[in-house]
Amino acid sequence: MIKNISTTPFEGQKPGTSGLRKKVTVFQQPHYAENFIQSIFDSLQGFTGKTLVIGGDGRYYNREVIQTAIRMAAANGFGRVLTARGGLLSTPAASHLIRKYGAFGGIILSASHNPGGPDGDFGIKYNAGNGGPAPEKLTGEFFANTKKISSYKISDAADCNLDKLGASEIEGMTVEVIDPVSDYQKLMETLFDFDAIRALFKSGFRIRFDAMHAITGPYGHAILEDALGAPKGSVVNGTPLPDFGGHHPDPNLVHAKALYDLMMSAKGPDFGAASDGDGDRNLIIGKNQFVTPSDSLALLAANAHLAPGYSKGLAGVARSMPTSCAVDRVATKLGIKSFETPTGWKFFGNLLDAGMITMCGEESAGTGSNHVREKDGLWAVLLWLNILAKRRQSVADIVKEHWAEYGRNYYSRHDYEEVDADAANRLMKFLRDKLPSLKGEKAGALAVATADDFSYHDIVDGSDTANQGIRIIFDDGSRVIYRLSGTGTAGATLRVYIEKYEAKVLGLETQAALSDLIGFARGLASIAERTGRTEPTVIT
Repeated sequence: MIKNISTTPFEGQKPGTSGLRKKVTVFQQPHYAENFIQSIFDSLQGFTGKTLVIGGDGRYYNREVIQTAIRMAAANGFGRVLTARGGLLSTPAASHLIRKYGAFGGIILSASHNPGGPDGDFGIKYNAGNGGPAPEKLTGEFFANTKKISSYKISDAADCNLDKLGASEIEGMTVEVIDPVSDYQKLMETLFDFDAIRALFKSGFRIRFDAMHAITGPYGHAILEDALGAPKGSVVNGTPLPDFGGHHPDPNLVHAKALYDLMMSAKGPDFGAASDGDGDRNLIIGKNQFVTPSDSLALLAANAHLAPGYSKGLAGVARSMPTSCAVDRVATKLGIKSFETPTGWKFFGNLLDAGMITMCGEESAGTGSNHVREKDGLWAVLLWLNILAKRRQSVADIVKEHWAEYGRNYYSRHDYEEVDADAANRLMKFLRDKLPSLKGEKAGALAVATADDFSYHDIVDGSDTANQGIRIIFDDGSRVIYRLSGTGTAGATLRVYIEKYEAKVLGLETQAALSDLIGFARGLASIAERTGRTEPTVIT
C-alpha cells in the first residue's frame, strides 16, 4: 500500500555540493532521508514508468536507506529500480549502469572519501540521465523543495532481498538485483588491453591494491586477480565494511601511509594503488615513486594512445582550476585544447557530453574519461597498468622521462581541516578584498602578475559560476590558490594549493622547492592568526 506521510520542511544543503552529506545520526532522524529523497523526486518530471538506479558504497546505514529509496521510488511511479547485490555499487559503476540501461537517473548513497560507521558520515546524491551529477539548476530545486516539503510518498511493502540476484515486484514496480561488477568489467575490457596486462603479471610484475575496506574491493578481486591474473592477495582490505574497518577511506599519503611505506621499502611491489569509499578516487605509487594526482592526469593523457579505447587520440582534456597545469603542457604538444573548470565533475560532464574532451581530472585524486560521467579510481589504475604493460618501464622511469620532456610542475596541497567556518569565511573575504593590491607582491624572487577570484563561463550550457577560489599567479606561471572545500560535514576545510614550474628537473624535494611560495601563502592570509592552525592537517 502507498502512503502519504505528513512531514515538516528542513534545510537540506545548498546547491553546488555533492548532494546531501551529513553525519549518520542526522540521517537517522525521523523522516530526514525520506524528506530529501522526496525533494529530489518532486524536482523531476517525466519519470513515470522509467528506470532508476539505486546503490551505495556499503557504509553504515546504506542498506536501510536503499530500502527506503526503493519503496519511495515505487510510490512515486518509477517503473523499475536497478540495484546491485547487497546494494553495493561504486559511483562510476552506477554512472555506467545509468548510461548502459538508459535509466532516467540514479540515487547514489555515499559520502565519498569521508569516514563511515555509526558516528561517521552519510550522503545521498542524484545523478541525471547522462550518468553524471545533477547540474546546479537541479540541485538548487532539491534545496528549495527541502524548505517547503509537507509530505512524502512511500510504500509499506516489505524489504527487498538485496542479496539474491533476480527480479521482484513492489507496487507494480520491478526491482532487479544484478551483479555489481559484471557490466563495469565488460566496459573496462573494451577500453584496455587485458591480454597485455595479463602478460605483465605473468612476467612477475607485482601489484598491491588497497581497497580500504570500501566499495572497490569486489571490483579489484574480480578484475585484477580473477580476470587479469594478479596473484591472490594483491588486493588487500577488499571486503567492504560499514565502518571501513575503522579507517578513513581517503587514498592520500596520510590515510594510505601503510601502502606508501611499503612502496618505499625494499620489499615493495612494482606498483601500488588505492581507491576511496565510493570508488571514484585513486592513489598511484610506483616503487620508490609517488605520483601526484596532477602528474598522473598529465601522464595518462600523454600515454592514453597505448590503450585500445584511446588509440585514436584525445578530443581534448580538462582539469579543475586548482589542479596543476602539467596536463596543459601535454595538450599543447598533442595539439588539443585544455579546459580549466571549477571543481566539480558536473562541469567536466558538459564538456564530455559535447565531445569536446576525452579525459579530465582533479588534484583531489579524481581522474576519468568519456566512458562514464564520474571520476573513476579503478579505471585510472587499469590505464596505468595498460601503459606499464606496453612500455615495460618502471613507474619511476616513466615519470622521470615525462619530466625531462615536459618539465616539472612542483605541486602540493595543504589542507586545514575542520576550521571554524566563520573564521574560514572571514579569511576568504579578507583575500578577496585584498586582490586589487596584490600585483607586484613578492614570494622570494617571484612577483605576483595577476590575482582574481576564479569564475567560469560554461560554453556548453551558457551558465556562469563565480567565487570558485582565490587564484594568485606569479610572473613565471607559479600559482597560489585558496579555496574552501564543501566535502566535509564539520566546520570548513581550507585548501591551499601551491605550484611552481621548472623546465629542468632539479631533483628537489617538493616542499623545499615550494618553500618561498608556502611562506608567502601562509603569511598573506595570516592563516595561523585567523584559524589558530600553525600547520596543515594534511599535506599532499
